[in-house]
Amino acid sequence: MPDTPAPDLSQLRIHRDEPAASGGSGNRGWVWIVAALVVVAAAVAFLVLRPKPMLVEVASASISGGAGSVTGEGISANGYVVARTKASVSAKIAGRLAYLGVHEGSRVKRGEIIARIESDAFGAVSDAARADIARIEVDLAQTRRDLERARMLTAQNVLSTRDMEDAQTRVDATNAQLNVAKAQLKVSQANLENTNVRAPFDGTILRRDAEVGEIVAPSAAGGGLTRTAIVTMADLATLEVEVDVNEAYIAQIHNGQDARVTLDAYPDTSFRAGVRQIVPTADRQKATVLVKVSILDRDPRILSEMGAKVVFLRVTATPANVAATKPRVTVPADAIARDGAATRVWIVRDNKLVSRDVTLGRERGTLVEVERGLDGSENVVLKPVNTLRDGQAVRIRTAS
Repeated sequence: MPDTPAPDLSQLRIHRDEPAASGGSGNRGWVWIVAALVVVAAAVAFLVLRPKPMLVEVASASISGGAGSVTGEGISANGYVVARTKASVSAKIAGRLAYLGVHEGSRVKRGEIIARIESDAFGAVSDAARADIARIEVDLAQTRRDLERARMLTAQNVLSTRDMEDAQTRVDATNAQLNVAKAQLKVSQANLENTNVRAPFDGTILRRDAEVGEIVAPSAAGGGLTRTAIVTMADLATLEVEVDVNEAYIAQIHNGQDARVTLDAYPDTSFRAGVRQIVPTADRQKATVLVKVSILDRDPRILSEMGAKVVFLRVTATPANVAATKPRVTVPADAIARDGAATRVWIVRDNKLVSRDVTLGRERGTLVEVERGLDGSENVVLKPVNTLRDGQAVRIRTAS
């Protein structure tokens, strides 16, 4: 056999200094994955741990004392139609309502029976009182006859004086019993009459507050499911308008002054009116005075509780000589931040804080008047803390 040349093994060696191609690409992929996870974790941590806007409680500034305005005709104010004579009619005694003879809109006269409580028991008491009176009257007649007989026998010296005096005593005692029975009859008749519910004045039924079969009682004894009123009625001939007038204008209004009333339901129709009373006290919260205006033109369209506008007509004054008064702006007293003599409020605009220096006026209960610095359209922060700053983002919660 020919000799076979020996294989050359010189090329078979391991090159340890050269990195593997596939291994380098895998390491770079892991680096990108770890970097992405770090970025996501940082974003989540920022969203979770970033400071939230402060929650503040706010209240709206209000315009106080703006009731009424000056027009070319005079001072105008808004109010409501009310009845000067109005009553919730209830029963004088408690019981079940057996009869109700009126409905909404019914006209009744004073003293007319409009309802009745069950009266069988009271009627029986009255009948028993009458029967007792009849029995006592029979006894009284007999005792009087006995007294006459005793007098005759005493005059004939047949009967002693003591016996005659006993007969007189029986007459007096029986007569006293008769008087008691008559008084009891009057009480029973009064209780029976109290089962009738009568109209206290001429008027119109506005509302039925109870129905037949319900238990009714006087207001002082009401409670639970017991009705304390049967009907509500009013004398529509006494309709008037009550309006709140800005106290700055009240000096220009006097009793008897001519006025004109326009109902919100009929804006194209006006009614003659006159000032009946200026209530001698002011409302410190609203800086207004209540004025009652009688409606002189009677019209069936005028109903109680309707909205109305009143113009107090001016005779000699002109708009030029009427001083216009700026409505007062008020805020809650605990919205004021004080720094020595300086006063400010914090208002919220676009969910950011803005400080506003203000000049304060009179305190009106829980409110304080702001003479300068606000126009009444702002939302102010209640109980501001010292750490508030301009431009600070906040979340708001409206005060209840």
